[in-house]
Amino acid sequence: MTNIQETTLEISLPALTNNYKFLRSKLQETTKLMAVVKAYAYGSEPAQVASFLENLGVDYFAVAYTDEGITLRKAGVTKPILVLHPLPVHFKKIIDYKLEPSIYSSYVLNAFLKAAEKEHEYPVHLKFNTGLNRLGFTLDEVDAITDTLSENKELKIASIFSHLGASEDLSEKEFTLKQIHTFKKIAEKLLSKLTYKPMLHILNTSGILNYAAIAEFDMVRSGIGLYGFGNDVRFNKHLTPVISLKSVISQIHHISANESIGYNKGHIAKTNMKTATIPIGHADGIGRQYGKGKAFLTVNGVKCPIIGNVCMDMLMIDVSNVDCNEGDEVLVFGEHPTASEFAATAGTISYELITAISQRVKRKIIL
Repeated sequence: MTNIQETTLEISLPALTNNYKFLRSKLQETTKLMAVVKAYAYGSEPAQVASFLENLGVDYFAVAYTDEGITLRKAGVTKPILVLHPLPVHFKKIIDYKLEPSIYSSYVLNAFLKAAEKEHEYPVHLKFNTGLNRLGFTLDEVDAITDTLSENKELKIASIFSHLGASEDLSEKEFTLKQIHTFKKIAEKLLSKLTYKPMLHILNTSGILNYAAIAEFDMVRSGIGLYGFGNDVRFNKHLTPVISLKSVISQIHHISANESIGYNKGHIAKTNMKTATIPIGHADGIGRQYGKGKAFLTVNGVKCPIIGNVCMDMLMIDVSNVDCNEGDEVLVFGEHPTASEFAATAGTISYELITAISQRVKRKIIL
């Protein structure tokens, strides 16, 4: 008798604990760990996950957007929260909720100075571009930044940071080492102009696992690693996926040879077959790219390919070789297959798959 009666995303706090402890084991005791909980905590449940991580001992949190940080504050999270991509329209909210913005351009710096005109030494984080070419100041802008901040006491630099673009790919080690070298040059120049020392951080999950020996600095950031993925088989064995997506069989059909299944006759039965309809679709995050036999769901331990086109609210699988009934539990991904393995069937990555799981899917915390 299954305990899953509807499409459900299970969130394992024991797995989260395991991953946190593994990542901590790679660091010096004095190094701070920033947990990245953007995108609904990588598709899971941000308030409960962040609160749990805070109790485990996380030092800092990071979110992408302001409203994500506000959600954490309203849930009672008290640790510092870095907003990685703040926009000027939200600066008042950032201050009201005591969030800490990433300042990545002169435009953003000047706009936040204006918003913080009544503040004194409000903590901000300076983001530098070292090769990802997405957001960030450059080395050439250090003098202008320090000149501006020396004239305005409203702000104080809490950290200087950058982001690695290929830390999981050891064939791009030269590129990563160049990024780290550039960051060190930026930090050295900036620190020489300050009377205090902000924290430095550049390592993401794969950075922690591959480059901690040379670039650990004062703090590291982990997102995907906390949720169970190390981007490398060497590390995945030490990590446990935090989320498992499960559903149930809604209906079983017996299809005759040459009958079609799904929209646009997405599958034509070559022989008599048995199919199961599952209440999950592309509106839930399982996109059409997984259809037509590319991905499979697991029923009673048997791999069952998705057949035809994935619909908005449901999909169909081939259960011809499975002893199953309506109401039986179906595994989409979890420990096996993992989200990485499932995503790979459609040529994508775990990040995209897990962050796309719809908020209409029921969340269940596993203690």
